[in-house]
Amino acid sequence: MEEKQQFELWRDDVHPAIVSKVDELHLLGYDRATEDEVWACVLHRLRKEKNFVAKHVFVHAILALSPQQYMTWLTAEAYKQPEDWFQEFEV
Repeated sequence: MEEKQQFELWRDDVHPAIVSKVDELHLLGYDRATEDEVWACVLHRLRKEKNFVAKHVFVHAILALSPQQYMTWLTAEAYKQPEDWFQEFEV
């Protein structure tokens, strides 16, 4: 029987690591990085794991997230958005 991942239950526990990663991204010039985006990016990467992910592995994944991985994920998510980019400019 497979164990179910506990990612959502761990959000409060790993919050300091998320804040640290957001601060790091801000220091590197990625001023628009948010806690929710970092959380979603790490979840996207770890949900592919077939084995149970322990909490310490989850924290390591947050702290090891590179700016390149984050920006690649952001770009892919932007392409998933609706294609009507100019909707707000229609008269």
